[in-house]
Amino acid sequence: MIDQRPTGAAPAVRAVAEALPLPDDAVDAALAVFAVHHWRDPIAGLAEMRRVARRQVVVTWHPGMFSDRFWFVRDYLPQVAAHEAALATLDTVTRQLQATAIVALPVPADCTDGFFGAYWSRPHAYLDSGVRAAISALALLDQDEVAAAVSRLAADLASGRCGARYHDLLDLVELDLGYRLVLAG
Repeated sequence: MIDQRPTGAAPAVRAVAEALPLPDDAVDAALAVFAVHHWRDPIAGLAEMRRVARRQVVVTWHPGMFSDRFWFVRDYLPQVAAHEAALATLDTVTRQLQATAIVALPVPADCTDGFFGAYWSRPHAYLDSGVRAAISALALLDQDEVAAAVSRLAADLASGRCGARYHDLLDLVELDLGYRLVLAG
């Protein structure tokens, strides 16, 4: 990504969240989008965000809400909930950053990004191995379990059972799956 930046763009540095090469209060804001759960030490990374930036902005999710509201997790891959229980998500972020606001981020039905819940209204996308490989929650699970879930989903899509089961979602323009914007500082 750094190589794609235009000439004259603001400086960019490569670093890890837990050791940002910046002085205290060096920047106006620090941003982490679906990243904190991948950090080696989320508590240290969030402390670094507080140290270097006057404001912190994090996009994360509420795992209980996600597993309850997202049909693919709830009905096909409940193993996701067990895996995410150990991750640094909304509770960790809000505790460590002393959040001043938490804003719901409903996912539009036509969302073009590739995060896990982006295809909630287009279930055929989850049949694509390329789509699944780009979603860390799926890529990090036991692939036999993912394959079994995808096989069940494919059968339900082919039979029409999926459409009948989730008909109430068809008219929605967005769905709150528990994704949250956390503001602090």
